[in-house]
Amino acid sequence: MTGSGVLPAAAVTLLAPLAVAVALDLAVAEPPRRVHPVALFGRLIGPFDREWGRPGLVGAAVAVALPLAAAAACGGAVRLAAVYGPRLGGVPVLAVPVAAAVCFSTASLRMLLDVTGEVVAESEADPDAARESVRALVGRDPAALSPADLRSAAVESAAENLADGFVAPLAWFVAGATVAVALAAAAGGAAVPSVALAAGVAAAAWAKAVNTLDSMLGYRSKPVGRASARLDDAAMFLPARAAAGCLAVAARSPGSLRRARSLAREPASPNSGWPMATAAVALGVRLEKPGAYALPGGPEPPTPAAARDAVRLVGAAGGIAVAAAAGWLLALAGVIAWS
Repeated sequence: MTGSGVLPAAAVTLLAPLAVAVALDLAVAEPPRRVHPVALFGRLIGPFDREWGRPGLVGAAVAVALPLAAAAACGGAVRLAAVYGPRLGGVPVLAVPVAAAVCFSTASLRMLLDVTGEVVAESEADPDAARESVRALVGRDPAALSPADLRSAAVESAAENLADGFVAPLAWFVAGATVAVALAAAAGGAAVPSVALAAGVAAAAWAKAVNTLDSMLGYRSKPVGRASARLDDAAMFLPARAAAGCLAVAARSPGSLRRARSLAREPASPNSGWPMATAAVALGVRLEKPGAYALPGGPEPPTPAAARDAVRLVGAAGGIAVAAAAGWLLALAGVIAWS
């Protein structure tokens, strides 16, 4: 097929996995933990979480090898499904659900919103229950946190995890597919939609693996995790800023992104401050991790009403990220159709 005949097939090939993954996220939130690929990947990381004679060397090898293995496994599965599976109207009908399953496993929004909303509700009715629930969102000790502190922690985590857990996999999926199309054009050949799909899936899996490594090993007390932490800083650099942009658009407050710029430097992370500061400014609240940083987007910490607004804001920003990714992929399908 050439020209307009390729466009529908390319569009379905690239967009259907995204649509199915988002629908699954909305419907069931997460795969069961016993079969969740990210949980299984975490078990692979576990044996490396110990003292090593040469932690820097081991950590660098882990940071390179494990994400590449995840990318190869996921991208390879999609490509094999495309090559050996059936096609319908030019669409690799087996590759699409395989890709959707990977995307569903790597990008998560509903669970984040549900847990954040739960903490916010419990901070009013049962602060002790909120202190227990917030452990799913943050690593800080919640024992001494006031209800306002609990809401602040929940809002901070929602904004940060929007970037790490949702926007980043989407962005890397789009980036991987785009690079595959660009390389095909540079080589003088026609881009193949299923190859772009496999590349996008591989990139999303790589990014999720990098972020999972950082979450498990990337602590100052763990020398083996230094390479993973630095790699995560690099991989999340653009997604964190893209997430901040989505929050600003969702809040209908583009100026909040500019005002958040100076506040974004307060956290030690080069990335997490961007979505958190943008949320603080857009909501007009003060977000604070005692003893670590303060993001004075307003004079007071989030009230219950402001924290509920934050949940809605993060959800809307996630929707904007999906729309942006879908628009880019549709344009990419057009490039493939006419290449």
